[in-house]
Amino acid sequence: MKKENSSLPLGLQWWKWLSIALLFYTVIMGFLVEVPRLPILHETIRNLFFHVTMWFAMIILMMASLVYGIRYLSTNNIDFDRKASETALVGIFLGILGLITGSIWAKNTWGAWWVNDAKLNGAAATMLVYFAYMILRGSMDDEHRRARIAAVYSIFAFTLMLVFIMILPRLTDSLHPGNGGNPGFGKYDLDNHMRLVFYPAVIGWTLLSVWIAEIRIRIKRLKDEQES
Repeated sequence: MKKENSSLPLGLQWWKWLSIALLFYTVIMGFLVEVPRLPILHETIRNLFFHVTMWFAMIILMMASLVYGIRYLSTNNIDFDRKASETALVGIFLGILGLITGSIWAKNTWGAWWVNDAKLNGAAATMLVYFAYMILRGSMDDEHRRARIAAVYSIFAFTLMLVFIMILPRLTDSLHPGNGGNPGFGKYDLDNHMRLVFYPAVIGWTLLSVWIAEIRIRIKRLKDEQES
């Protein structure tokens, strides 16, 4: 059996070092950078560097899971199913972190841990859809049958996610910026100081989540090889 070489040269791991550097930068500058003095939001606007950027990373991971699932359907290569499963799992973890940070933000701005908001409800529904994805995977033993059904389900899951968190909030009343007729952050308060932290934060969280998914995929691959 050919073993995977895990001791890659440092030059091939540059993106991992970049993720660490960007997240250190995000945490430090996220609390030090000058932010707009806005009513209601005040200093809580700094949560933009964590809550929103985690959800950006989650969407990217769910998109990767969708692509891997489609690639499995076209190639019947079970390794693509492993990648689809683990990227979705890391995406769910990011989504849970996004819900927690969003709930904390809601408590400090809207006065409640949870409000009847289209985007909040859509985010919760998205998590339920992907929880069902993991339950569906766990209910089947045959790996190829599981991979086929999960890949098809992931197409619907990703579509529903886009509807729940991007389309419906824009069509109905919502407290979130950029939804329900409210102006977006970039229009009235995401100034140049915040952009210097926001975009590196998106890249940093995304690279970290890819790193975690890569580790989980290696572990899953080794487990499957041992079982077979």
